Amino acid sequence: MDKVIASAALAVADIGDGASLAVGGFGLCGVPETLIRALYDAGPAGLRLASNNCGVDGRGLGVLLEAGRVARVTASYVGENKEFARQYLAGELEVELIPQGTLAERLRAGGAGIPAFYTPAGVGTQIADGGLPWRHAADGTVAAASPARETRVIDGREYVLENAITCDFALVHAARGDRHGNLVFHRSAANFNPLAAMAGRVTVAEVEELVEPGDLDPDQIHLPGVFVQRVVALSPAEAADKPIEKRTVSA
Repeated sequence: MDKVIASAALAVADIGDGASLAVGGFGLCGVPETLIRALYDAGPAGLRLASNNCGVDGRGLGVLLEAGRVARVTASYVGENKEFARQYLAGELEVELIPQGTLAERLRAGGAGIPAFYTPAGVGTQIADGGLPWRHAADGTVAAASPARETRVIDGREYVLENAITCDFALVHAARGDRHGNLVFHRSAANFNPLAAMAGRVTVAEVEELVEPGDLDPDQIHLPGVFVQRVVALSPAEAADKPIEKRTVSA
């Protein structure tokens, strides 16, 4: 039952080339920075990522992207990463952009064992009709595009079928966690982290504060330990490493 791993390096050591990963975080909030850096040091390439966004230049998943380790990204927002845009337009990176709520539900459905679901989001657009550029060729033409999705009318309204997402691994960041893998997330970090954790066949959680089983109030647990296989306790310095994506000041 004790799922604590001695180091982040050991926790990601079996993630190999071509692995698929669901990664928590929103912008730079709740991003598993220590696990991402350990994965960078380990060196796997051809990674296929499912995450709300792909970090920014030099932080978060942007570290793996800049190193040329990412082959495909499924995301809902990528506007803060110039290197991401360059690789996508140059044909070096395959990208599936989907509505944010659809991404969230696809991850949750994967963890819940639901193979697919119908949603009205995307009906009447290229999400349903197909043709969204997934990959460009070197000359700027579209080398691969999204296929048309199955649609269905239910109670007079049209819906599009979306498949669930499951990944080989998931990397998440939690404020607190116990040795059994029960996790508590802090405020905005609770958006995609629990969903990403559910979608991973092997989920690795870095926690700012590691506590003993029974110390967490059961009513306060956001994600039960059944979804988590490995827990890494962060050092105080690692836990405090929380960059600000956009700093706003007033006169």
